[in-house]
Amino acid sequence: MPTELPQNRASPNERAYREPGTMELDPSGDGVALDETRRLIASNKVEGTAVYDRKGEHLGSVYNFMVDKVTGQVAYAVLSFGGFLGFGESYHPVPWKALTYDVRLGGYVIDIDADTLAGAPRHGPDEDPFTDPSYGGRLDDYYGGRAPTI
Repeated sequence: MPTELPQNRASPNERAYREPGTMELDPSGDGVALDETRRLIASNKVEGTAVYDRKGEHLGSVYNFMVDKVTGQVAYAVLSFGGFLGFGESYHPVPWKALTYDVRLGGYVIDIDADTLAGAPRHGPDEDPFTDPSYGGRLDDYYGGRAPTI
């Protein structure tokens, strides 16, 4: 049975499936995955997955994702966008919850068009904007009013 997390560690309405610090697996899960199971997928299979807009137009691909150290939840997917053969690419963090996997397309769908994504906060290949504590706030401000979910 899930337990409530202490208020200082939990997001609203979040529940823990194991006691913090234990290695106990979610009893309803499939166990440890090396590649992919019914419920779990390895990070290396997510990275490189195509991302499409709602019309099915290719926007880019998942470069990596950012995991909240406290909650263990994926916060942002960083999309690689634009460029050619790795040159001129920019990286655009988008809220992970804004992505929905579409088995028909074999990739993620986001309710954002290319122009909106192009205007979003972004960084280059040799930059790490998450070292700036205000960067997450800028992302939240940009996407907050748009509610980019399917």
